[in-house]
Parts: sequence; structure tokens; C-alpha cells
Amino acid sequence: MDKTMNAAVSEMPIVDAHHHVWRQNDLAWLKGPMQPRIFGPYEPIRRDYPIEEYLADAKPAGVEASIYCQTNWPPKGELTEVEWIDAEARRSGWPHAMTAYCNLLAEDAGDMLAAEAKASKLVRGIRMQLHWHENPLYRFQPRPDLMNERLFRQNLAKLQDHGWLFELQVFASQMKDAAALVRAFPGIPFVLLHAGMLEDLSAAGRAAWMEGMRRLAELPNMYVKLSGLGTFIHRVDEAHIADVALQTVEWFGASRCVFGSNYPIEKLWSNYAELVGAYRRALSPLSEADQARIFFGTACGLYRLE
Repeated sequence: MDKTMNAAVSEMPIVDAHHHVWRQNDLAWLKGPMQPRIFGPYEPIRRDYPIEEYLADAKPAGVEASIYCQTNWPPKGELTEVEWIDAEARRSGWPHAMTAYCNLLAEDAGDMLAAEAKASKLVRGIRMQLHWHENPLYRFQPRPDLMNERLFRQNLAKLQDHGWLFELQVFASQMKDAAALVRAFPGIPFVLLHAGMLEDLSAAGRAAWMEGMRRLAELPNMYVKLSGLGTFIHRVDEAHIADVALQTVEWFGASRCVFGSNYPIEKLWSNYAELVGAYRRALSPLSEADQARIFFGTACGLYRLE
């Protein structure tokens, strides 16, 4: 890549397709005893993280738009979360879209989806975390196969009434079931979070992840977030980002991959500029057009940004 192209790439605008903001008092996991999380201890972020701090972190790195992702408010608090984010967006201009939460195993899930749609025009989809792992510290749900429940699928189908996507968070051991789920709903875009959460870097672990990712990549309505790649190693590692991200882009194509900072989680071990710089360098072997898709274009289309 010549100097001219290097300069062009470094100045490419960014859509951050995965970040959070929060008020500590709204979230039990930020107030009470520290709870197991896949990203480890999180004492430095057990505090308010307002949109103003996010903008101070992100805008100097070239971020021009962002998508908020739900943060696990207490049960039945998801509508209040949507209303708060909508108010923040009207006040500050950020974020530009959001992924909300809905318990798709609840009998009244359809009513909640309708209420969220009425509360904000910024909602573009739902994240209900489904990840399960043999290691209890990585386990979010009590079972690995909740996506196969009849009620879950009935409620998932209702996302089509709103034109919404589903953000899919699973480990490699769940990807066979995940592929069947995605295949069963061709009218719903699915977005795999954190590039499939490669937590086992052994040869066997990588092989399982690769098999699952190839299976998912065969499905045209399956997208991927290149995000959260410091989750299990607790650092920004450019070589690791390049390894995971370039392989993922090879399977899915840049038109189905988006960048996400996972801030402020990744703020536990890096500043925003360092994170973006590592991703830009890791993805530099790709064409300028593909880099532009990953950092900007794909997210604009997927999340219907104006």
C-alpha cells in the first residue's frame, strides 16, 4: 500500500457498530457484587459511562456514526432502556441506531417488541444473548440450545413485522444450532457478535471455531461484527485481530462484516485510538474498497443509517 492509499485509509470515516453507554444506577451488574463476565474483572467501568465520554473517546478516531447495543437492564427494564437511549440521541445526536433487548422466551414478547418500536424509531434489531459454555465463567444462559425452543422461534419470527435484525451471540459449540436457526429465518438478517467469540486458541479450539464459522458463512443473511477481540485475552493484540478478522472476511466477504469497538468494555485494556489503529493496520492487506465497507459502508446499509 503506497503512502497515498495509507493516508486515504487512515482518514476513512468509521461507523462503530457496537458500543454501550450507561448509568451505573440502572444496572445491577454495575452496582452490586461483581458478576462473572466473559471479559473478566471490570472494576474500572463500574461507573457511569455517558454519551459525552463515548464521544470524547471515539470521535477523535474518525467515528462519524454509532450503533448502541443493549446492556442487560433488570427484567422489564428494556423499554425504559430504549426510551432513555432515544432521549439521549435526541439530546446529543448520538447514537444513530440501537439494538434493543427483548426476552424472546416470554409469552408477551410480541407486545414488548411493539412497545419498543413505538418508543423509538432508532431500534434496528434485538440482542438476546444466547451464549453458553462449559466454563461457568463464560456462561450466560443455563442451556446451550435455547434457540431451538418453539416459543423463542415464534417470537423471533415477529422481528420481521418491524424489519429488524437479530444479533446472535454464541460460542463455537453452538454454531451448528445457530446455522439451523439462521437458515430457518431467511427474512431476518442475523449479526454474529465478536466474530464468533474465539476463546480457545488451541489447535482444537481454533478448528471448532473455523468449522462453525464456515458453516455460518454459507448463509447469505448472516453478518459478522469484527468486535470484542480483546475479550478473552484482555489486550489489544494486532496479530490476533489480523488472524481472526482477515480469516472472517475471507469467509464472509467485506459486504457482510462490520467494525465495532465494544466500548467501554475494551476500555479496560486500551484507549480508543489504539484500538482503531490496531484494526486499521490488521485489515490493511485488504483493498481500500473492502476496508471502507468494513469500517463504514456495510454498517450503513445493515443498520439503515441515513
